[in-house]
Amino acid sequence: MPAKQPQKSVCVYCGSRPGDDPAFMQAADDLGTRIAARGWRLVYGAGDVGLMGAVARATQWAGGDTFGVIPTHLLNKEVGKTDLTSFIITETMHERKKVMLMNADAVVVLPGGPGSLDEFFEVLTWRQLGLHDKPIILLDINGYWGPLSALLDHVVQHGFAENSLLDFVQTAGSVDAAEALLERAFSCSTSATE
Repeated sequence: MPAKQPQKSVCVYCGSRPGDDPAFMQAADDLGTRIAARGWRLVYGAGDVGLMGAVARATQWAGGDTFGVIPTHLLNKEVGKTDLTSFIITETMHERKKVMLMNADAVVVLPGGPGSLDEFFEVLTWRQLGLHDKPIILLDINGYWGPLSALLDHVVQHGFAENSLLDFVQTAGSVDAAEALLERAFSCSTSATE
C-alpha cells in the first residue's frame, strides 16, 4: 500500500478588515471552504476579524484543519481565534511571519492592507533570495491587486529586479483559478517526492 501523503497547508495572507467590496468577504468564505474540501490545512494570522476571520470560520465550518499564528500585541486587536486546531502565540510580527511560512506549502494573498503587503513582500523577497520555493498566488478579486502587479512590472523594468521575480508570483482572478493553481503545484510537488 502506498504511503499516505502529508497534508498540504495553504498560508493565507489577508485583511483584518472586510474591505469595501462584498466580493472580498465572499472570496474569503469560498477559499476557506475549498481549502477544507481539498483536505488542505489553513495557515493564517489567527485573527477572528475581517477577511481573516471569514476564511478561518469557513474552513472550520467545512471541517478543515486550521493553524493560526498571532503575536501577543495583536491578541485583543485582531481577536485571537483560540478555537483553531492549532493556536500559536509569538512575541513579534517577524516570528509570526516566519512560523506561518515554515508551516505552509503555498501562499495565497487575498485583498488586504499594509500588513498583507508586508507579508507578501517578505515572502516574495525570501523566494527571490532562494530561501524557499513555495508558490505565491495573488487572489486578484475584482482587480484589487492590479496596481501591485503593475508595481512589480515597474520594478523589473527599471532594473531593480530580474525578470524572474515576475515568475515567482501567479495571479488568479477567482477562487476557482487559485484552487486550480494550488492543485497543480501540490500535484507537481507530490510527483517530485515519489
